[in-house]
Amino acid sequence: MRVAPMLLALLAGLLQACSLAVPFDFFHFVGVAQGQTLWWAQLLAMALLLHLLLASKDARQAAWLGWLFASAWLSATFAWLYTSMHTYGGLPGGLALLAVLALAGSLALYYAAISWIFRAITQYRKGFIAISFASLWLLAELARGTWLTGFGWGAIGYAHTDGPLAALFSWIGVYGVTAVAALLAGLLAQLARSASWGQARTSALLTLGVLAVTAWWPGSVSAPDQSFSVQLLQGNIAQEEKFQPHSGIPAALAWYGTELANSSADLVITPETALAVLPDQLPDGYWQALTQRFAKGRQAALVGVPMGSYALGYTNSVAGFKAGQSEPWRYDKHHLVPFGEFIPPFFRWFTDLMHIPLGDFNRGDLPQPSFDWQGQRVAVSICFENLFGEELATQFKDADRSPTVLVNISNLGWFGQNLAMDQHLQIARARAMEFGRPFVLATNTGRSAVVDAQGQITHALPPHIQTALTAQVQGHIGNTNYAKWVARWGLWPLWLVALGILGTRLLTLRLGRLDP
Repeated sequence: MRVAPMLLALLAGLLQACSLAVPFDFFHFVGVAQGQTLWWAQLLAMALLLHLLLASKDARQAAWLGWLFASAWLSATFAWLYTSMHTYGGLPGGLALLAVLALAGSLALYYAAISWIFRAITQYRKGFIAISFASLWLLAELARGTWLTGFGWGAIGYAHTDGPLAALFSWIGVYGVTAVAALLAGLLAQLARSASWGQARTSALLTLGVLAVTAWWPGSVSAPDQSFSVQLLQGNIAQEEKFQPHSGIPAALAWYGTELANSSADLVITPETALAVLPDQLPDGYWQALTQRFAKGRQAALVGVPMGSYALGYTNSVAGFKAGQSEPWRYDKHHLVPFGEFIPPFFRWFTDLMHIPLGDFNRGDLPQPSFDWQGQRVAVSICFENLFGEELATQFKDADRSPTVLVNISNLGWFGQNLAMDQHLQIARARAMEFGRPFVLATNTGRSAVVDAQGQITHALPPHIQTALTAQVQGHIGNTNYAKWVARWGLWPLWLVALGILGTRLLTLRLGRLDP
């Protein structure tokens, strides 16, 4: 294989990674700041990939190009895993780098497979290139996001929370937006490869038509309900100190204890494992004082704390304190992080190489009851659980009991300075747009933020400072169209549409080859 197509595939993959959340502030001269998305860059990156696939000599070469593109895109997207494994997990630098590349390369096999299929199809029939590519890409994204516990971080739909595709989130969700983005990239590639003015005109009209329809498509909106004040506590406890019994833990207990006691907000929210020890390991009277603090009045609190016992196992949990309850409300994390919160079969040796505390949790149920308080129904998730919209949707089956607010608590201190924080906030924006609900993020080191029901960031704290953010949040009622169908059927409609298109394409190809 020639070197030039390989280098172009790698560069296109890196451009796609940057489109999801610009990693550095080097685009300031065109008004693009760090953390912003570049929806147009995502389309250009994927169009370049499609051009390379169509220009490849056979399906095998296409598979290699698809694999290189996806490996570059995914390894750059979650390069922050290196920090968690090396800096905080104690894994040697070379092995940590190899682990990131191995994960990206393994997930890239999905895209190598669909690139092979795409080139094999187009080798015999050139029609319907864009829609064939979009259906195949959708299948790859769905497989990556759901199979083997699922890790859909960096799905291309997240680049389109701003731009002409934004209204589609409330109808078809991030994976549906992913398919439309792949369709547009396919049309752009066809436009660039047009052999005649007639072909170019047709491709241009189709591209502009899809963009126009999506840009003017009305969003499926929810209705505003009551508003209330929240206070997000960003403790900024250094990750290397967080679980230290003589430094980080006492400092966290003192700071969070004081803030919880003195807050005047309606709802106070701490980050994940803000209290980094079990309730029965807290100083004498700490848990009882916290319970009594919110036993009366209108105020409530959501506190991140590990729970359980040696005999029953441990959970990564949130305790909810409010008036009128004998025991704190409790949410146990359902979707656990491989190697960080549970150990996959046959990988104990790898986990033993790292020194991550609390690394093997029990799994919570799905769904779990919302935190009901003062007319609000608060749906809680922990860390990367906000990545799985189809799991959050299980709480939207009953429209009268659907959550009015989404809350996620996280400790992104594991993952370095900025990139993971920006991407995590971008994911929260997508969930807000899908469900038509405000999304509140409380994190240890940042970015703690409030996102409104339209996906816009209304309040945010700078990262890496110890402070609190107070803001007004307005709950919403009424389910979006996306919430209605995904709560009932999950992601199966998208699977069936993509498989139906691919099956039809293969059938027509087969029949065409049988024609005399």
